[in-house]
Amino acid sequence: MRHKLLTLIALLALTTTVKAQEKWGLLRCIEYAMANNISVKQVDLQTKIAGLTLKQSKYGQLPNLNFSGGPGFNSGRNQDPTSFSLTTQSFISANMQLQSSADIFNWFSKRNTIASNEWELQAAKANTDKLKNDVALSVANLYLQILLGMEQEKIAGVQLKQSQAQLSNTRKLVDAGNLPELNAANLEAQVAIDSSNVIAAKGNVVQNILSIKAFMGLDAATPFEIETPAAEKIFVEKLADLQPETVYALSIANMPQQRFNDFKLKAAQKTSSAAKGGLYPTVSIFGGLSSNYINSKIPVYQPTGTFSNNVLSPQVTIGSTTYKVSSADFVQTGNRSIAFLTQLDQNFRQSVGLTVSVPIFNGLSARTNYQRSKINIRSLELQKELDNQTLKQDIYKAYNAAMVALEKLNAGKKSLEASERTFYYAQKRYDVGMLGTFELITNQNNLFTAKLQDALNRFDYVFKMKVLEFYKGQGLKF
Repeated sequence: MRHKLLTLIALLALTTTVKAQEKWGLLRCIEYAMANNISVKQVDLQTKIAGLTLKQSKYGQLPNLNFSGGPGFNSGRNQDPTSFSLTTQSFISANMQLQSSADIFNWFSKRNTIASNEWELQAAKANTDKLKNDVALSVANLYLQILLGMEQEKIAGVQLKQSQAQLSNTRKLVDAGNLPELNAANLEAQVAIDSSNVIAAKGNVVQNILSIKAFMGLDAATPFEIETPAAEKIFVEKLADLQPETVYALSIANMPQQRFNDFKLKAAQKTSSAAKGGLYPTVSIFGGLSSNYINSKIPVYQPTGTFSNNVLSPQVTIGSTTYKVSSADFVQTGNRSIAFLTQLDQNFRQSVGLTVSVPIFNGLSARTNYQRSKINIRSLELQKELDNQTLKQDIYKAYNAAMVALEKLNAGKKSLEASERTFYYAQKRYDVGMLGTFELITNQNNLFTAKLQDALNRFDYVFKMKVLEFYKGQGLKF
């Protein structure tokens, strides 16, 4: 049993270690950011609200049905709700109503509102996609900045070790009296500078890691380590396949911002049609059921004499109605209440009707809404045109930036090769005493700068190409 327990603990520890050592690739970072970025979640909530608005507008086509009712107490001079006669008797009453109404024709205002809400929902989804794209591009940029920072840290570390080795050798020569103390002092200063460069490079890496965690919605204290592919191993498309006009044509069809503008414009057009319907009459049908109850008692009478079947009761005519009159006298013998359900049945009423609502004058609100909707359409058309112009300019700028980055990359490689050869010969001359420490340090710094610039050029080219690839609206490729 103890052996099994130790084995289980060892497996759990191994699993934890493997998880702790799991590295984040660029694709995984982007997918995690899209799912957990707080701004994306906020925009997604707006999409859900748009969905609820659409659902509510569809249900708005159905007839409404409302029930109302409740008890009440009346005192003083009131109208009996069942007999409608005036009374001074206090009583408790109850009234219940079931009412329904529905629009029969309203110039398609509701249908156009539904269509507008459908386009608004599509626009909200496109807006979410746009934000996800922006987050993906920002994460990709930060990821490449981390890789660049790590490359700079590595180059600075090599430079530091080289300076430390030179200082150690020079210190031995100085102690032996072969070189002056100034040589060692210069190299000590260089070691201090190189140490500062290493610290700065590490700080930049940590800062960019914190930034990418923020975009990803990852807690700042969470252990985080990225995969470190070489810049030349990161996939980029050929520049020849990313001509500006080709990219622009794809961008117009695929970029979320352009789809968002199209959907908003279509929604505004449908909203305008719905507003126009508000200028015309609306035909509605209504119906209702109601009843009421009162707790007052009615008097009970009994005749004082008997009736003969052979004697016809006298009659009296009031207006056009003839009433039978009993010849016997009646006397009130008490009061009685009518049961609740009996009263509801006796007082049950029904109603049905047709309503025509004609807008004659309402402060010009309906017409103003219609005119405002047409202005909104024009505003969205101009915004769409502006966004398309901006997009085209951005694509041409991105293409030019990628071309410049490629030229800088090629030029930087030649500069790095030249700096490496220069430093190699400078080191040889320094070793035989034909070159001073200052000149050696200068050549070493030139090589260090060339290496840093080469690393910057490589990652800058990759990012510029990713931006150009991004404008195709087909997602980033890895």
